[in-house]
Amino acid sequence: MGFSKIEQDAWGGFLGTYARINHMIEEDLQSHSHITHVEFEVLLRLSWEKSHRLRIQDLAAQSILTRSGVSRMVERLEKAGLVKREEASEDRRGAYAVLTEQGAERFQSASQAHITFVRENFLGLFNDEELTQMSAFWKRVEENKK
Repeated sequence: MGFSKIEQDAWGGFLGTYARINHMIEEDLQSHSHITHVEFEVLLRLSWEKSHRLRIQDLAAQSILTRSGVSRMVERLEKAGLVKREEASEDRRGAYAVLTEQGAERFQSASQAHITFVRENFLGLFNDEELTQMSAFWKRVEENKK
């Protein structure tokens, strides 16, 4: 028993589009900001926090990386001066990743070009009604995680 034609078109379309867009994003971020897509994601998530800090385990839960992968990523970003690591005072085993001023500046610069790229290559292909529907699809998938 395989996928029906409509399932094949939907799933195959998603997989192909994900691969192409991920590759395009990687190339775009490298060309203007010299950061990877995953590094950008870490800076993005930290920038969204009021305190500009998140526990490394929480970053991992929101990312495609494992906890050890996020930890290594934070180390690289720390060496670049974009993030600093802070011990969690409430839990000696935990640590926070904190966005530095240099990291915020780098993110701000990268995000302007990235927003333009995303609008030109993805969001701009859809009208507001379609984007609202797409958003509902992603929310449904997210709520279904087990």
